[in-house]
Amino acid sequence: MSLLQAFIFGLLQGVTEFLPVSSSAHLKLAKSFFNIESSESQVIFDLMCHLGTLIALLFFLKDDLFRIFRRDRRQVLLLFVATLPLIPCYFFLKPLRDLASNPQFLGLCLMITALILYTGQRWKLTRNASPNLTRQMNDVLWIGALQSAALIPGISRSASTISCATILGWDAKDAVRFSFLLSIPTIIGGNCLELLKLYLGHEIPSAVPLSACAIGLMTSFIVGFIVIRFALSFLEKGNFKPFAWYCFCLGVFATIYLNWEIPNG
Repeated sequence: MSLLQAFIFGLLQGVTEFLPVSSSAHLKLAKSFFNIESSESQVIFDLMCHLGTLIALLFFLKDDLFRIFRRDRRQVLLLFVATLPLIPCYFFLKPLRDLASNPQFLGLCLMITALILYTGQRWKLTRNASPNLTRQMNDVLWIGALQSAALIPGISRSASTISCATILGWDAKDAVRFSFLLSIPTIIGGNCLELLKLYLGHEIPSAVPLSACAIGLMTSFIVGFIVIRFALSFLEKGNFKPFAWYCFCLGVFATIYLNWEIPNG
């Protein structure tokens, strides 16, 4: 991986992480374009790119995080409950994840993301009563369960969580804020699990230079910090159709490109 490629991958991560378009799909497509095969040797680089956008998110939401931990313990509980479905899904759905991670299915998964976004735009439950803790707990469990689908590359985590929340009757602004907050423990937990797998497997990836990892981290942080403000303000308006059409078109392109590319080498 060259330094220019590391910059491009960091740029893609920063732009797409906070939009409901699947950053993992964009990185896989970019690596395919540059003929870079995904492997264990690139795990550290991918984690550095995710770390960059995570730091950007922590900086942007620092006021919300201080408020939640000081005065809004219910929100902490809801975020904790929403992460619970990820744990069994990560381990028990591994065969399905391995199958769906085949590049040939990437375009299909992007089209599923488009369907999720379209459904979230069109279908909303009507609820008149003010939400109590029990209903909120049920809602976040559903949100967390649908978030687990994003373990499959091409299915967007933010599209899944935001769409699920809006279908359940949440206001778009609340759905987007909760999705962004939920991404913090999700990304931290996912990165820790990947590092643990490397440690237990006694594998030390060394194919990607440290300079490339540093460029990927810094680029994803800077770009992510710039993009997140615009992404949040746009998504809070509740208009997901542009992203649905984008994912659908990209899915069609990925299906044609990757299925033509693989058999022809």
